Amino acid sequence: MSLSDVQSKRVTATGSLAVGPARVRQVQVLTNTTGAGRLTITDGDGGSTVLDIDFLASDSHSINIPDNGLRFTSDVFISEATNIDAVTVFYS
Repeated sequence: MSLSDVQSKRVTATGSLAVGPARVRQVQVLTNTTGAGRLTITDGDGGSTVLDIDFLASDSHSINIPDNGLRFTSDVFISEATNIDAVTVFYS
């Protein structure tokens, strides 16, 4: 993989990113001031949970994923984004 293989997609709501199959390399999250945030990403709509993480309120967070990233065999699907303003997913 070269650096040119990595792409990104920014979303502000739950749902499909329409980027699968893929390997997620990094996730950046912007939480709002309402309260603690939670992000859950599944392998397709109703698929298995691949990433489930909690965040502090009113901050930006970067989740770096080591090695080859998280493998999604179907589609990268944001199933929960509580108190989150935006999510940027870097994938290849």
